Amino acid sequence: MHLIKAFEEGMDGVYVAGCLEGECHFLRGNLRAKKRVEHVKKVLTSLGINPERLQMYNLSAAMGARFVEIAREMTQKIRALGASPVTTGAGREFPQEQKEGEEV
Repeated sequence: MHLIKAFEEGMDGVYVAGCLEGECHFLRGNLRAKKRVEHVKKVLTSLGINPERLQMYNLSAAMGARFVEIAREMTQKIRALGASPVTTGAGREFPQEQKEGEEV
């Protein structure tokens, strides 16, 4: 819900930082987050929003340099994609996939 709300409120991209797999203080919290991110990517795709606007990264609290690197990578990716169609009102970023036997 928080991920979708971020896009509704005009974010051009979002990334989730989770613990390294197998090292989560909450045991399976990072695995649950990964599943949720994958689900929201499917929702974004169905809405015509490029799912690359949402990413999940796993790192430890001791990986400050990697966190900065991820922030830069994500910023470059979003700049290349441009403003979100939610913000611009431009509609779908890509055409809806047509299923066999379905009219568009």
